Amino acid sequence: MRPVDHNVSRHERPALVREENDGAVLDRPIPGRHIHSERRKSIGAQPGHLPLKTQSRLPRHIGFIPDGNRRWALQHGLAKEQGYASGIAPGLALFEACKALGVEEVSVYGFTQDNTRRPTAQAIQFRAACVAFAEEIARRDAALLVLGDETSKQFPLELTAYRTRQGEGIKVNFLVNYGWEWDLDGLKEGKLRSADVSRLDLVVRWGGGRRLSGFLPVQSVYADIFVLDELWPDFEPHHLDAALAWFGQQDRTLGG
Repeated sequence: MRPVDHNVSRHERPALVREENDGAVLDRPIPGRHIHSERRKSIGAQPGHLPLKTQSRLPRHIGFIPDGNRRWALQHGLAKEQGYASGIAPGLALFEACKALGVEEVSVYGFTQDNTRRPTAQAIQFRAACVAFAEEIARRDAALLVLGDETSKQFPLELTAYRTRQGEGIKVNFLVNYGWEWDLDGLKEGKLRSADVSRLDLVVRWGGGRRLSGFLPVQSVYADIFVLDELWPDFEPHHLDAALAWFGQQDRTLGG
């Protein structure tokens, strides 16, 4: 993966909504994966100015782990649950940026089955944020699939129709009440429950955590991983620029 900066602080958990579950720790190189940590002061790409090399090597499928809503809320004098709504607008901006660049498919972490063990006030708010995000994405020329255990009471009923992909345009896979074990358990019935999701080329994570946190473990097997220290509600377009510029410099042999 990328050169690992062991001085980067390890914060706790992801989000439009997410928080660490039993995801793999990525502090050491793992075969087939690059991981890079981007500190605030070292981001060199400017908004809207991607290097030509990056443009020629645009990843087909990008995964996003938006982490840090609760920490952001506390930093702004708010209750933890008030941070989730602040992740919606950044998510929409990121979606539009990917669509404008011509990215074919994106996957976004909403919340996991493990996240539902949080206090009720937080669970109510992250479910509401996910519903608002998904419903708006569905209005924006996207082929939306919501991936997660819809048999659970934790799954928002408003999103049930999107358990089958709906719409046309850029593919958006939104992980809601998702669990990696739930996903793999589908093999008992013949296929992954995420079988409609393609292999990931790049995973971008906010919030400084250097782990996948159970994010699409099969599809991410050869993904390069780019980590930002910034908390998710502080998303800026140059975060994506930096990730893509770095991706364009990777030696993508896929084991060959």
